[in-house]
Amino acid sequence: MLWSEQLADQLDWHWQHQLRPRLDGLTDDEYFWEPVPGCWSVRRRAESPTGHGSGEYVVEFAWPEPEPPPVTTIAWRLAHLVVGVFGARNASHFGGPARDHDSFEYAGTAAGALTQLDEAYRMWTAGVRGLGEDGLGRPCGPAEGPYADYPMAGLVLHINREVIHHGAEISLLRDLYQRRG
Repeated sequence: MLWSEQLADQLDWHWQHQLRPRLDGLTDDEYFWEPVPGCWSVRRRAESPTGHGSGEYVVEFAWPEPEPPPVTTIAWRLAHLVVGVFGARNASHFGGPARDHDSFEYAGTAAGALTQLDEAYRMWTAGVRGLGEDGLGRPCGPAEGPYADYPMAGLVLHINREVIHHGAEISLLRDLYQRRG
């Protein structure tokens, strides 16, 4: 048994059978919908001068997060998956383009965000499948900060959890949007 295949298959099953089908038909209105006041989202730069990003659209966040952290939109969650979950790790571990919150050009449409997500996911899963047993055991390295000495297998498991977690939240937001009053 190749553990890199098993770990990639775990996420891929969720992606193919749950998350990605739930994103089909996502509209721009849903993408930007704010279920409560004060949401963090992806917005035009002029609407969020403290947002992060290099293009017309920026993502909102603060570090440290306020207590409690704001509710986030589908746009925000997709941006988080594209840049913070997959993108930065693709760059650090699989030769992908550099990705960080300040230099990334965030999508201003649902279709654009899904294209970014599909590409980031494709690169991540190809990288995980290529790790092999030795790659899964090697340390993550300095890109992972305090987790630098953790094995890559731990990072892969963490990314799987993040995608499943945020995917479930996106799915719930879609359910709430479709049933709003």
